[in-house]
Amino acid sequence: MSTRPENQRPESPRPESPRPESPRTASVTVRVPAKVNVQLAVGAARPDGFHDLANVFLAVSLFDEVTATPADALTVTCEGPDADQVPLDRTNLAARAAEILAARGGLDPLVHLHIAKHIPVAGGMAGGSADGAAALLACDALWGLDTPREELLDICAELGSDVPFSLVGGAALGTGRGEVLTPVPAGSFHWVFAVADGGLSTPAVFREFDRLTADVVVPEPQASPALLAALASGDPDALAATLANGLQPAALSLRPSLQATLDAGLGAGALAALVSGSGPTTAFLVADEEAAAKVAAALDASGTCRATHTASSPAPGATVLPS
Repeated sequence: MSTRPENQRPESPRPESPRPESPRTASVTVRVPAKVNVQLAVGAARPDGFHDLANVFLAVSLFDEVTATPADALTVTCEGPDADQVPLDRTNLAARAAEILAARGGLDPLVHLHIAKHIPVAGGMAGGSADGAAALLACDALWGLDTPREELLDICAELGSDVPFSLVGGAALGTGRGEVLTPVPAGSFHWVFAVADGGLSTPAVFREFDRLTADVVVPEPQASPALLAALASGDPDALAATLANGLQPAALSLRPSLQATLDAGLGAGALAALVSGSGPTTAFLVADEEAAAKVAAALDASGTCRATHTASSPAPGATVLPS
């Protein structure tokens, strides 16, 4: 763990707390992307309950924004679709990020975090993880801590397996439980995402994966060379032939109605369809922006989903917006 050096000059002693008397800015807003897993290979359960993964993340242009403002106490508010499903207590990853960062900096987490929510809640697109990464970066800027990138990533990994990628964005291979990231090249792609009614618990989906694979030998997860090559090429047909999600059978087992959504998108011309992460959001790879509009309209008319979003990839990771 790195710490900020103390100023030892006797003529300029530092105060007991490194917390500045007044913030550098009145507030800081960070924009952070959703993700889709273009490959999610899942290993058998480890003794600690986690699963080793080969997780090829791709950030997409569907964003949440988190604004950090000085306050008398740590508070969280949220607006947007499904905002009523977002926890506003300290179980929220945004609040936990602020607490961990403040503790490392010797501060009290006196901040109001406001989440403008557009990423589906409990939808398999890392919306909660994105908010954690955004809050971490926003508080770091608000408090003037200038925390090294490596330490921010360490805090992200402490918060959850998907949080480091939310900070980094772009495209990356996640190994371990997904938190060890290696950037990979990616061309441009177009997507449609169909939002289901209600969410799916990620732990429940992994438990169902364990149940479904209890009597088979689960191979060690490996990134697909063909998929990585297709991702780098920017060829949507090549990527469509290699998309894979090892959690999809478990998600469909818990939510069989998702199959109708997948079928509707494919019937409308999507090149490929899969459950996004642990679901229940479904992702459709399309040829171009025009095809995205056509598939989204067909899905909206199909009655198999609650809402649709079009997006492109790759997208940048958590980014401080100009004030």
